[in-house]
Amino acid sequence: MHTNESAENYLETILMLSKRRPVVRSVDIAEELGFKKSSVSVAMKNLREKEHITVTKEGFIYLTPAGKEIAEMIYERHELLTNWLVRLGVDEKTAASDACKIEHDISKESFEAIKRHVNQTSNN
Repeated sequence: MHTNESAENYLETILMLSKRRPVVRSVDIAEELGFKKSSVSVAMKNLREKEHITVTKEGFIYLTPAGKEIAEMIYERHELLTNWLVRLGVDEKTAASDACKIEHDISKESFEAIKRHVNQTSNN
């Protein structure tokens, strides 16, 4: 299930947009990320080839089960790390930016340790 950071960002963006919109299109992703539609089209082709998304003839983009699993993993990391950094006193914008960098490189083992720590300290 190895993917690169760019693919993970696209999958996470599709997941987030799908929570706010009835359908997701390439133009929505381009607008959300501030990218050219042509760049997004190339990325969508790659994600389709890896079977992380499906695209209907109308251009609606849906995550496959494999794509959704990756997107949800990255989204969980992003949310937990952002909230943790904010609780440590980092301003929200910086925390979100730093979480975005960390979420792609952190090992599963280290993330799970942080998650346990965060959950223990929030339950106390």
